[in-house]
Amino acid sequence: MLKHQLIHPKINEVLGRAGHHAKILIADGNYPASSTLGPNAELVSLNLMPGVVSCTQVLQALVTAIPIEAANTMGIPEGDPYALGGDPPIWEEYRRIFADANVDVTLEPIEKWDFYNAVASRDHVLTIQTAEQALWANLLLTVGVRKPGE
Repeated sequence: MLKHQLIHPKINEVLGRAGHHAKILIADGNYPASSTLGPNAELVSLNLMPGVVSCTQVLQALVTAIPIEAANTMGIPEGDPYALGGDPPIWEEYRRIFADANVDVTLEPIEKWDFYNAVASRDHVLTIQTAEQALWANLLLTVGVRKPGE
């Protein structure tokens, strides 16, 4: 019986095979998920209708299931309205979810094309496509190491 909140069979299967440094993308509804998979990655589509399932819901489940050592967002290019006015609101929601789960990571934006390259890497094992409507919601997680006793 699972002790964590994540119950999706395919996602649990892929996470069970993933190791340290594996990359998991929580993709928003605008992300080109099918054309950016890494060579070892699987795609799970949870995009039922706009906003259902959301990136924050997926993150809330994942933080209960895996150790997370890094979290990267897609960097916002100059000229975008968010580049001038601070972080997109969803990034603060991610920070709250990490804090509530006692996950000690800092959101680190990486340039848009570097983000796509990171997703296309051999370390990428899973993309979870959501129907998230928030802008700049893509989140690339790096699996950490489970500590003894966890």
